[in-house]
Amino acid sequence: MYNELFTAWRREIEEVTLGTLSPDFYVRIADYLRHIQEENKIIDKKSLKVILLEHEAQNAKWMLDQLLRARYKKLVKTITQNEKLPSDSLTSEEVKICESFVVFANDYKKFANDLIKGQTAKLDEVKVSSKVEPEANHKRMALRFTKSIPAIIGADMKLYGPFIAEDVASLPVENAKILVKQGLAALIEVS
Repeated sequence: MYNELFTAWRREIEEVTLGTLSPDFYVRIADYLRHIQEENKIIDKKSLKVILLEHEAQNAKWMLDQLLRARYKKLVKTITQNEKLPSDSLTSEEVKICESFVVFANDYKKFANDLIKGQTAKLDEVKVSSKVEPEANHKRMALRFTKSIPAIIGADMKLYGPFIAEDVASLPVENAKILVKQGLAALIEVS
């Protein structure tokens, strides 16, 4: 996984266009980093292997941070310039995140164009495709999983899972709604 991350990081830093990542790239990176942390817990802290694994994890986290920053800048630039997003180059998380940003960018451009034409837009007249929920990042929903799923990265960028059928967990609202819609989990009513 380290070599795959290195290749993706280097391509993203050196090229102007958005590089292609597999849809499950971030899930696999999270698993890889978690595996290193778990392995370090069971090995003698003074061993050479622990020192090497810590350096590997440190380098991987730095490359991942730089990769994410570069991809973010390229995605924002693509969306704000009304260019078509290369969905085949995006991970499943990026596809979902970009959907709401595209809606925002389009709605804001329409608002700005109308305003420049001297037209005032009332909020209820602005055609907003998705409503922004304040503090949505802090809201969570309790779910019961109906099918087994691999680990996912939540809207809060934390790792959740993997889950097996009948597991119960609390996930960010955005992820919970998707899982319920896909029939992978059922909402638990909390009283």
